[in-house]
Amino acid sequence: MGRVTERRKVIRIRDGVVSARPDTLVAEEPLEIRLNGKPLAITMRTPGDDFALAAGFLVSEGVLGAADELQNIVYCAGATVDGSNTYNIVDVRTAPGVVIPDITLERNVYTTSSCGLCGKASLDAVRTTARWTIDDTHGGTTPPVRLGPELLASLPDRLRAAQRVFDRTGGLHAAALFTEDGELVDIREDVGRHNAVDKLVGRALQNGSLPLSRTVLLVSGRASFELAQKAVMAGIPVLAAVSAPSSLAVDLAAESNLTLVGFLRGTSMNVYAGEHRIALQAAAAQG
Repeated sequence: MGRVTERRKVIRIRDGVVSARPDTLVAEEPLEIRLNGKPLAITMRTPGDDFALAAGFLVSEGVLGAADELQNIVYCAGATVDGSNTYNIVDVRTAPGVVIPDITLERNVYTTSSCGLCGKASLDAVRTTARWTIDDTHGGTTPPVRLGPELLASLPDRLRAAQRVFDRTGGLHAAALFTEDGELVDIREDVGRHNAVDKLVGRALQNGSLPLSRTVLLVSGRASFELAQKAVMAGIPVLAAVSAPSSLAVDLAAESNLTLVGFLRGTSMNVYAGEHRIALQAAAAQG
């Protein structure tokens, strides 16, 4: 696993019996993202897929939307006093001619917040910076995405089965991308759920797969405004979470045509927005 996990000594107490043993923990280190040589953001992340994370972050910031807009991503050498490379700083170079939006400190506050403190300003920013509207019909040439509750209910188990690092540490969030038929496309793990989503979206950008207009994004944990924003910016029509959404995430989903499902556990779930993509009539008939 390399730097993804680390070993630490732990005192274990079980039924009154005390013992010392090594424990495997998920690693957490800062990653500084630079854009064309200028510092842009710092995120705490689990090392690995750093280039995809940076690319995905810039998709959510409205900077990148296609593979040909990305020139390259490199680790910055000389990040320490002695000139060694910590692999904790990446520089993203955009292709010539790519217009860089004005990314102010105020924007970074609300685009990296998971609590949605900026209210209407946050919704307005997503509306004005999104590259695509959520259109799973491709302009009316294909039928809309339609998901049965039983298919949605099967996705958390598929995500859990694919989590490699969680099995060793129990301390990672995961984000998975599925087709509308429930096929696992990709899965990423990170100490931050927003980073896991950025890694997914960044890989899709690098593969030329954006917008992800006929996919389902599943996250382990709650659905914050930030995660809904990242789904919208990537053109993903369905966001599902095993825990609760925030009120601002529901507002954004309703406004942007995003289907938002929360508390996806077992055969139960709550549909907060975009219910037209869920086969509710079939579910009611079975109930």
